[in-house]
Amino acid sequence: MCGIVGGIAERNLTPILLEGLRRLEYRGYDSSGIALLNTEVGIHRVRSLGKIKALQKKIAEEVTPFSGNIGIAHTRWATHGAPAENNAHPHICSGNVAIVHNGIIENYEALKQEQLANNYQFTSETDTEVVAHEVHYQLQSHDSLFDAVTAAVKRFDGAYALGVISTDEPNTLIAARKG
Repeated sequence: MCGIVGGIAERNLTPILLEGLRRLEYRGYDSSGIALLNTEVGIHRVRSLGKIKALQKKIAEEVTPFSGNIGIAHTRWATHGAPAENNAHPHICSGNVAIVHNGIIENYEALKQEQLANNYQFTSETDTEVVAHEVHYQLQSHDSLFDAVTAAVKRFDGAYALGVISTDEPNTLIAARKG
């Protein structure tokens, strides 16, 4: 069980996402993270082990101001991969797609093998990272983030909810679910 939250606002979304995570902390206490779209930085991500307070502390210590008006956040209860910062969400592919995920991608091992053959690099032990790579892959042949996510989810077996942002469409947040 994990908790995901996302939003778009006309102001800095960080406090809103942190409040959402605090309300969902009971759904996962292994790690947490936030990814924001920032016009100067691109996708700016902070992840931390443990409770939301640890994430807040890391955000406060960021050298680059942690702000943006579109973002996604996650609190994790580990199912694939040990509680570790590299397994914490959000997961990012090629610096332009960020994903948060609750649920299970049952066919992630087969997808991972395909993605490795296509030179995608993996930095985690999670089933979620294949989602980020698949959306990135689909963006190469689709005209919009919505179309890319629609194509990607057709490849996933399991029950899940997703939040997706991309630098390709900095005013768009896609939410998807199955089951």
